[in-house]
Amino acid sequence: MKTTISCKQEEFHPAVEAEMQKDIPKLEKLLSHYEPDLVLLHATFDKQARKEEYSLSLNLSLPTGTLHDVGEGGDIRSAIKAAFAALTAQLKRHQEKLRGGHEWKQRVVAPEPPAEEPVTR
Repeated sequence: MKTTISCKQEEFHPAVEAEMQKDIPKLEKLLSHYEPDLVLLHATFDKQARKEEYSLSLNLSLPTGTLHDVGEGGDIRSAIKAAFAALTAQLKRHQEKLRGGHEWKQRVVAPEPPAEEPVTR
């Protein structure tokens, strides 16, 4: 997977890159059946001007589509964690849709309560 990281404030770049390296292997595990050269992850990190709030925008380009998500948080780690959690959930839904799993889900039928037997004396 090719990864690009851009930060609007350069002083955050080393910290963001170090934190993202913890979450990228989890994402690569889900993308193992795609050709590595065809998968692109672009991350844009930003700190809000007047607040202590950070945001990370992730764009994942796959041969079957493009996924986008934004994570926000009070610190760098929480913003990255929120973005990767949302992107992972979105990727799982995308792969399920490609597999056609929504068409093959089995219905769970609740068992009928046993019929009461008549009392004979």
